[in-house]
Amino acid sequence: MKRVLCAAIGVATISMCGLAFGADYAPIDCAKPTSAADRTICRNYALGQAEARMATLYGIDMSLVAMGQRGDIGDAQKQWLKTREACGANVGCLTKSYSDRIGQLNKVIEDIASHGPY
Repeated sequence: MKRVLCAAIGVATISMCGLAFGADYAPIDCAKPTSAADRTICRNYALGQAEARMATLYGIDMSLVAMGQRGDIGDAQKQWLKTREACGANVGCLTKSYSDRIGQLNKVIEDIASHGPY
């Protein structure tokens, strides 16, 4: 199962080279953070890593699923962004928010992998 998951991620990563993340999500530009949450994420190494991981998983998920599911994932991303922004500068809240979203995005990949064979 892990091999299948790794293969799926590898293929998705290669296929998304040059693929934009879409209108639903643009990674934080730490040269111009626009909110308290953005500034906190940019100043905190662990949160920056969580942002990178979440953005990567979001891109992979969007490249692996059918059009209908992309809308659902995009809608969930918009809702998550509201939740993240509500955390403001609270590192604990931001950490939990990223952990929750990363878990949701990982589940999409696990669900795809569970429907093998490949």
